[in-house]
Amino acid sequence: MNVTITPRHLPTKPTVALVGAGAVGLVIVAAFARAGWDVCVCGARAPFEQIAVEEGERTQSYPVRHVRAPAELGACTVAVVAVKAHQTAAVADWLRALNRRDMPVLLAQNGLEHCERLATYAPMAAGMPTVVYFNAARLAPGRSVLRRIGEVDLCLPASTVVHKSVVALQKGGLRVVTAADMTTVVWSKLLTNSAANPLTALSGQPTGVMRAPAMLANARQIMTEVVQVGQAEGAALTERHVEQALAWLQTIPPESMTSMLQDRLAGRTLEYDAITGAIVRAAERHALDVPLNRFMLSLLSAIRSSKP
Repeated sequence: MNVTITPRHLPTKPTVALVGAGAVGLVIVAAFARAGWDVCVCGARAPFEQIAVEEGERTQSYPVRHVRAPAELGACTVAVVAVKAHQTAAVADWLRALNRRDMPVLLAQNGLEHCERLATYAPMAAGMPTVVYFNAARLAPGRSVLRRIGEVDLCLPASTVVHKSVVALQKGGLRVVTAADMTTVVWSKLLTNSAANPLTALSGQPTGVMRAPAMLANARQIMTEVVQVGQAEGAALTERHVEQALAWLQTIPPESMTSMLQDRLAGRTLEYDAITGAIVRAAERHALDVPLNRFMLSLLSAIRSSKP
């Protein structure tokens, strides 16, 4: 049952609520904190006194407050949901606490079907797919390392609902752009994720493995299949996007690890269903053949988590 939470008062300062205090979520809310916003961390397993983000030789820290239960959340200006897609059901109560009309919820998750997952628990909220381009790794509770890749860190929909958030994130030091055609943006990012995440996770190697000729050939075939599915889904993709994605992968520091590789090394459940699984489901809707993506899906689904 969906529950609507009506705030009794507005916060005295803009407040961002973080659901999912992993590497990516920490970097995003740290930018809000740098812009002068309060940060509220929702239900962290291991509470921490502050967020610390390392970038190069510099580490910046910001205070946070923790909320133990959804009923204690109260009003917030915007929320960031940065749990893995397959973990969404586990934070359902927190999402229900965000079920307010036009409540901006930045969905910093890989893959597809972002808004559909949120709508299951918070249909009144304004889910905003948030495409992440930076690389981040969680070092300890509340502590993350940031590696920037390319010229953009985040892309958000061109919507008045998130204007205040875009301004704050930019003020906080993240390179944020907006796009009217988020379908194409999401599928363009999916091109890199569709290849880099499975291939690094299955090989057990960081992103430098993507520079090997054989891996590049596999990545190109995976992406070519994704372009066809994306076009059927309304994305303005061409073969040029494949070459751009492959070139972008060559700019990533070779020691960087994809989120899926990090999860496999830690023995956690892999986030393959929102990426490769969603691609295969979309292909089936349009009767398209995606043999390599289907093969990747069968291999990834055979990997079992060693952690509960």
